[in-house]
Amino acid sequence: MRMSSEHQQKMEKRGEGTLATIMLALIHGFLSTGAVEVRPSMNPAVVGASVTLSLSPSTALNSGSWAVGGSLILTWTGAQQAVFPSHTGRATVDVQTGALTLTSVTVADSGLYVVQSVNPQLQAGASLSVYVLISNVTLKANPTDLMEFNSSAVVTCSVSSGSSLSFLWLNSSSEVTGSDRVQITDGNSTLTIVNVTRYDQGPFRCLVINPLSNSTSAPANFTINYGPDNMALTVNGQNTTSFSVGSNLTLLCSAQSGPEAQLQWAFGGETLNTTGPLLELLSVSEKQSGSYSCLASNHRTNVNRNITTNIMIAKSPLSGSEQRRVDVGLLSLLLLVGVLSSLPGKL
Repeated sequence: MRMSSEHQQKMEKRGEGTLATIMLALIHGFLSTGAVEVRPSMNPAVVGASVTLSLSPSTALNSGSWAVGGSLILTWTGAQQAVFPSHTGRATVDVQTGALTLTSVTVADSGLYVVQSVNPQLQAGASLSVYVLISNVTLKANPTDLMEFNSSAVVTCSVSSGSSLSFLWLNSSSEVTGSDRVQITDGNSTLTIVNVTRYDQGPFRCLVINPLSNSTSAPANFTINYGPDNMALTVNGQNTTSFSVGSNLTLLCSAQSGPEAQLQWAFGGETLNTTGPLLELLSVSEKQSGSYSCLASNHRTNVNRNITTNIMIAKSPLSGSEQRRVDVGLLSLLLLVGVLSSLPGKL
């Protein structure tokens, strides 16, 4: 009875499998010469390249076979070679030297390549790795406008092409590592920062590496809204708050805030028509003594804070020379009174 076409194909595939099993069994029974090595023309290799696996030193082989990962690629005897379906059109052997050439290699071509020969008897092998070059590393950050202590930053790194990828995160030039607030997930391709602080603005970059190439993304930055806090107020650049009548005073206010805080001045609880970090008082008088406040507000965080200092303005005490002049004048007056009181005709 004649077999159907489908049944015949199944029998042929079964026959190929049986032949491969027999060949591999024979291969594993051979002894390696130990003196012959297999050397790929490039390793690692880039997808699409042609790679030749040659024997070193060059050895004349009358017959033999090549296999990868336990699966036969081809066999040859004399000038005849037979390529198995998995490598049809992509694998050839130099029947003189036994060198195997693979064209248009793919990542799937990575593996351990073993050559076997009966005449002369040898076995040798080498591992080949094939990778896709990394290209177009990009970052996606969402959202980017965050509130300090109340928001989480999430950044995802992706590539247009590349295989066997390793991801490394950088904040400026420092490597980012996992912590209680920092999570690196999805094969290290996603960075999450929980409860961001003002120091988490970035710039963040993603470095992607494989054995053939590496590439770094463009930077991603976050806007962190915070403050105002850590306020400071100085008068004439010092901590002194007592000054003489007629002095010129410059009050300087500062606050840490993102975005920059709006600053408003007040005196004795009453708002002044002065904004910004500086308040200048020229030729002050005693009535300008009192409490001066700097009011800071952030329209994004809706936080308001203030800082107050009390300034005392008084007349200056007499200097030493001025006091001596007063003493001399008083003594002269007393002497004059004494002389007058001693004149005749005193009542």
